[in-house]
Amino acid sequence: MHKIFRKTRILLLVIPLLSGCSASSFTNLFSNYSQQMYGVKQAQQQGDFQQAISLIPIRSSTDGSYSLGLLEKARLEYLANNNKQSRQDFEQTYKLIQQSQQRAKIELSLGVENVAAVMSNDNAIRYDIPRYEQSMLHSYQALNYLSQQDLSGALVEVRRANLVQESALKANANNIDASQKSIIAQGASMDSLSQQYPSMNRAIGKVKNGFQNAYTFYLSALLYEAADQKNDAYIDYKKALEIYPDNRYLQQDIWRLANTLHMTNDISLYRKSLSQEVTKKSADASNNNQGQVVFIIENGIVGAKQEASLSLPIYTSHGDMRFYSVALPSYQNQLTVYSPLTLTYQGKSYQAEEIVRLQSLAAKKLQDQLPIIVTRQITRIVAKEEIRKKLVKKGGDVGNIFANLYNIVTEKADTRSWSTLPDSIHILRLNLSAGIHTLNIHINGVNQQIEVAINQNKQTLVTLNTIGTYVGQNIFNL
Repeated sequence: MHKIFRKTRILLLVIPLLSGCSASSFTNLFSNYSQQMYGVKQAQQQGDFQQAISLIPIRSSTDGSYSLGLLEKARLEYLANNNKQSRQDFEQTYKLIQQSQQRAKIELSLGVENVAAVMSNDNAIRYDIPRYEQSMLHSYQALNYLSQQDLSGALVEVRRANLVQESALKANANNIDASQKSIIAQGASMDSLSQQYPSMNRAIGKVKNGFQNAYTFYLSALLYEAADQKNDAYIDYKKALEIYPDNRYLQQDIWRLANTLHMTNDISLYRKSLSQEVTKKSADASNNNQGQVVFIIENGIVGAKQEASLSLPIYTSHGDMRFYSVALPSYQNQLTVYSPLTLTYQGKSYQAEEIVRLQSLAAKKLQDQLPIIVTRQITRIVAKEEIRKKLVKKGGDVGNIFANLYNIVTEKADTRSWSTLPDSIHILRLNLSAGIHTLNIHINGVNQQIEVAINQNKQTLVTLNTIGTYVGQNIFNL
């Protein structure tokens, strides 16, 4: 009878823990996101996008990962050329982002804390879509509008993408300050973390932050040109070039438009900074019955977050330092090498060049977030330790065993991210005479032919999605 009574008291203490997790499904708490998406990415790797869509976990609108699930679905619908459904899903996600941002401001002003996350793990927190993912959302939405020959709608989306990056720049200083305060507050924990946490330096590469995306600026510049808004196009080409200064196609576009717009000061500067190969070329193709073909090539699938187990020294409420096992998200410290698309035309070969490495943006974003993630982990460990003591006091060894089991099974890293994005995006741009052209391209070890119609002073956009042996294409006359 005494054992039954003791177990009952333990359950009464545990029920609040479980009820606090009601905002997120038990699947999210006990199985990390990367594991849940494994089958989806396998189907995507094989080019079976409908199968991939069917394998996305079903989530209720109250689930903290609901908006992320919509992003995954919208991206796969885009790959499957179901542009209408993709557009609807992206639009719904955009509305949820706006609602989430407003709700976050209210919660911050009220000092509201997420009880479920304190009692379980970060998977119980609402997934706030990071800025680089938001900019990609609007980029894909712009392409969805182009598929419906709606340039105006596409321009709205690239403006939204640019606003995301502008707001990210303004917020970046505050985020760095918050991270520094977290590092100072944690002391020995952060020192120990730096020694144990897997390095991501190779994955991060040369990127300076986790939100500036040269591809979104390039796409917006391309669409501004199509709308004959050359000044706006020039501004965004310059922004893209600041991020990827060695990209020759960006250099050529800057030089071309600087001359077209008679940017005298810029021309003088670029004549010194750009290669002679770029500056000696004709500044404006409009003088000789030419148009341009532009290739945007998506390569592979971005890597998933993994779980890293570490032992951190943490001070208890009594001032004693103890070591606790924690689970933190990380990325593999490597970047996949892609053979760039090669285009052959009239006996000459041209190679595509990278304009964004989304894997690097994702890794840099995670690195910047790490101090805050660790702060939450420490808060969680301290809270769980207090609960364990109460269970021991009420239930003795049984309570201690139950508390330890609960802590072990709920110690899961938050591995959520938009995991169906491409890994890397390349561009290639070539002047061609007006008319129909058959272009020979070599990609993924396969030779293919693409027929494009070139209009004078216009751009023809070719998007290629290369995943494994799959190559999908779309052609837009802008």
